[in-house]
Parts: sequence; structure tokens; C-alpha cells
Amino acid sequence: MIEPKKKQRKVLLLVNLFSAVNSDSARIIDGRSAAEEIKSSIAVEVSRMKESIGKVPGLAVIMVGQRRDSLAYVRNKIMACHEVGFRFSIAELPESCTEDDVCDALSNYNKDASIHGILVQLPLPQKSLEQHFDEGKILNVLSLEKDVDGFHPLNIGNLAIQGREPLFIPCTAKGCIELLLSSDVEIVGKRAVVIGRSNIVGLPTFLLLQRHHATVSIVHAYSENPEIITREADILVAAAGVPNLVRGSWLKPGAVVLDVGINPIEDPESEHGYRLIGDVCFEEAVRIASAVTPVPGGVGPMTVAMLLLNTLEAAKRALCFT
Repeated sequence: MIEPKKKQRKVLLLVNLFSAVNSDSARIIDGRSAAEEIKSSIAVEVSRMKESIGKVPGLAVIMVGQRRDSLAYVRNKIMACHEVGFRFSIAELPESCTEDDVCDALSNYNKDASIHGILVQLPLPQKSLEQHFDEGKILNVLSLEKDVDGFHPLNIGNLAIQGREPLFIPCTAKGCIELLLSSDVEIVGKRAVVIGRSNIVGLPTFLLLQRHHATVSIVHAYSENPEIITREADILVAAAGVPNLVRGSWLKPGAVVLDVGINPIEDPESEHGYRLIGDVCFEEAVRIASAVTPVPGGVGPMTVAMLLLNTLEAAKRALCFT
């Protein structure tokens, strides 16, 4: 029997996440290897569930519009679900849809007993400067027990309050912390800086680092002299969505850098006509940091692995499976 949180930590500790580029470079935190180990453990548990009760975890995604980065995320989630044996469903809505359309899709999945986890692919598109989707209203419709992305207001609220535990922790923030812990990076008492304060990554990561007793600052669009703030960071999490924002001069020598940014740039030679780069200038960071995550292959695979783990936990609760 797997205890997901304990098993996950044990698996990650057995994986060597670091591979050196050369003696003068930072260690590269290999999120792909860690994610593969977690997915292998999940697949074993799904097989056991199917043999025992004839059911498997089900994940549903609601996607509005055709953002290229969102398409990449959803593509990865579909492949991951197939790899571990999950049922997968997607509701694709046009950008012209209404909030009621999104809420109706959510309500249908809320009532579907074969679906144990639901996520709305965020961010939702902004129709105009005056018109936008009310994410709070939409997420309030989502069943708390199926909120495997961890974005329901009650889950975020419980994450923020000491002494309370959310049903689910947002996947990217959870993946960042697991990479740090399994890489033996000390968090307690360290200075951490998060670049970006989005509800999707920045805020949850800030809250989770606080829970692990780091001294945390957030850099955002109105921060003055951001490079001065980031140069104080022992741990830097870049989640601004700006390609190559973080230069080598922004980094404290020996810092650990987690690059959450996934930014599409035009590349006619690529299969999809674009390639992905991070928020951190990787070539400069590897000369200054002690460890850094690549893009792709760093935080992204761990985010998907955490989503699968949350969905497995949701299915176990719903099906009373141990």
C-alpha cells in the first residue's frame, strides 16, 4: 500500500536530481526524472485499484480558448493520464463562451461519479479591457473534493492559515517544494524570493515557503529595484511569465533557482512552430547559481506529477480505497 506523501518523499530521495553540466556550472535539477518515478508509483497504485474495485481515477479539464501555453500544459496532462492509467475528459469551450457555459461544464463534472478531479485551465482569457471571466465565481462552483488544482477559495484560505490543512495544495507550488526538499535544499530560515504574485503560482508558492519557515519576499510589477531584492535570495522562484527576465546579475552566488516560466517563442523549425523558454536566462544562471531548473524539464513535469498525485488522493477518498 502506498502512503502518497510519504512514498513520494521516499521515492524522490532515492532519485539523484542533480547532474553536473561541467565543474564550473550549476547543478541541473532534473524534474523529469523525479516526475517519472512518481508516475511509476502512481501507475502501480492505479493498477491495484483497478484490480481491487474495477475503477480508476478520473481527471477532467475545462479549457477556454486556445492559448499556446495552455495547449502545451493540457497536452502534457493528457499524456500523463494515459501513462498512469487515469480516465481523462476534456471540455473545450470557445473564447466567446460565457461564464455560465464554464459553470455548466463544471457542474456536469461535479455530478459525474467517474471524475474525481476537475481543473479549469487557468488563466482564463480576457475578452477585453472591460470584460473578463470572474475566476472567483467560477472556482466557487467547483466541488471542493474535486479541486485537485488547489485553487478553490477554501483550499487557498486553509493554506494561508496556520494550523489548518487544505484538501489539496496547488500543484506548481507543491512541485517546487518537493524539488527543494528532495534535493536536500535547506528551506528553514533561508531567504526566499518569489517573482510574480499570480493566484496560480506566485501566491501559493509564497504561502507554502512560509509554511516551511523561509523568510519570503514577493517581487511584482510595482517593485522598485527588483534585482536588488532577488540578489538577497538563497532560493529564487521565477514565475513572472516574462522570457529571460532574470539575468545573472539578479542572482546571489550559490542561490538555488526554480524557473517556473514557460514562455512560447516563435521557432519555425520546431514541430509546433514555437519552443518554450523560461523566465530565467539559463546560460547566465548556470554560471552563478548552485542549482537551477531547466525549461522545459524542470518544474513543469513535477507540476503534472503533483496533479496526478492529488487526483489519486481524491479518487481514494471518493471510493474509500486504501
